[in-house]
Amino acid sequence: MVEEVQKHSVHTLVFRSLKRTHDMFVADNGKPVPLDEESHKRKMAIKLRNEYGPVLHMPTSKENLKEKGPQNATDSYVHKQYPANQGEYGVALTADTKIQRMPSESAAQSLAVALPSQTKADVNRTAPSGSEYRHPGASDRPQPPAMNSIVMETGNTKNSALMAKKAPTMPKPQWHPPWKLYRVISGHLGWVRCIAVEPGNQWFVTGSADRTIKIWDLASGKLKLSLTGHISTVRGVIVSTRSPYLFSCGEDKQVKCWDLEYNKVIRHYHGHLSAVYGLDLHPTIDVLVTCSRDSTARIWDVRTKASVHTLSGHTNAVATVRCQAAEPQIITGSHDTTIRLWDLVAGKTRVTLTNHKKSVRAVVLHPRHYTFASGSPDNIKQWKFPDGSFIQNLSGHNAIINTLTVNSDGVLVSGADNGTMHLWDWRTGYNFQRVHAAVQPGSLDSESGIFACAFDQSESRLLTAEADKTIKVYREDDTATEETHPVSWKPEIIKRKRF
Repeated sequence: MVEEVQKHSVHTLVFRSLKRTHDMFVADNGKPVPLDEESHKRKMAIKLRNEYGPVLHMPTSKENLKEKGPQNATDSYVHKQYPANQGEYGVALTADTKIQRMPSESAAQSLAVALPSQTKADVNRTAPSGSEYRHPGASDRPQPPAMNSIVMETGNTKNSALMAKKAPTMPKPQWHPPWKLYRVISGHLGWVRCIAVEPGNQWFVTGSADRTIKIWDLASGKLKLSLTGHISTVRGVIVSTRSPYLFSCGEDKQVKCWDLEYNKVIRHYHGHLSAVYGLDLHPTIDVLVTCSRDSTARIWDVRTKASVHTLSGHTNAVATVRCQAAEPQIITGSHDTTIRLWDLVAGKTRVTLTNHKKSVRAVVLHPRHYTFASGSPDNIKQWKFPDGSFIQNLSGHNAIINTLTVNSDGVLVSGADNGTMHLWDWRTGYNFQRVHAAVQPGSLDSESGIFACAFDQSESRLLTAEADKTIKVYREDDTATEETHPVSWKPEIIKRKRF
């Protein structure tokens, strides 16, 4: 208080003295006497130095300078005369009043030791290091730290919930030997649209656009039998594991049951209003499920030929259907881009999956895991039962995918309309091989489409039904090793697309 009064009186004296000095050069009539400007400044400086020099070294706070506006002119004049040894706010400092503008880290820490805990935190926040020192007048708002360094301390434990998560990386895939083509089977006169292997692994059956069903010896690839009866393209075939029956469906709206002991049709299942695109048998009960272009799937009692349920809900053609013993027991994929999981008892939809953006033409169930995959031109997607939880995308097969199949070793095969076939590691989604077999001599390049594929019961052979009227048989390359065919995998960040 005494210092403020003293400073106030000093500045008052300076102001009055300046006024008296100015009045000395004004005549009685009110007109100023001419005076050289340089001599005027020199006299003012001499007067200030002689009379008020000692008091100008007193420290003055910034607030006082702001409040005392009349002294601004004097202060600016004083600064020009005494530029050396000035303080933070333009006031000359003595040796006793000097402060360190940029304290070192050690000085800040030693100062913090002598302060209370709250003040220590303020000191650490204000002057963490010499390069980050902020003046007291600067904003005290804390700067946002990097996300990877945000840690909340509670007692002796650290909560890293706010830590930025690392992007997921693909784990190293299992090594699979490459598959190579070793046989091409000819005999159909039209596109081969469907294929199935019988439970005994002795023969397999194909359906074609030439309206015939042909049975082939699996070991030699020779034709054993041709069945006629459909009047349009045969789109689906399957052999029962519970009875000596073969079931087929086609674009003639018909669903037929063939007795393989007599090689003739013993039952017809009537009800679909348009082409029947696919069918499947329930593994534990005598139930047949078919899907059609009429946007429905139908459940049939195999023995009585009765239609148990008509599964309605899709808004476009149902392209594929699969059955399993566990819930949900029926899965359908449709051209309306959705996948539906059905309640077999109630005949109603349990879950509708709308992640795909284009038609779903293929669905396959993993033989060991409680998961399945669906194929569409936008992506191959993997799902988890029973609620259809999304697992991951398998991207890269940029084509219309007509068929999917998977073996117990985790090799997923996707066949496309352009004749390409991709092989994937099921667990990681790594695409370890791509195949594009040449078309049969005499066929057009545009006829290199894959409509269906299946592993045999031993899973050592892979059969494909193609648009060049052939069946191609692949097997694993026995000479391949991890050294000759290494996995060209890098722990790249997974780019999970929106679904």
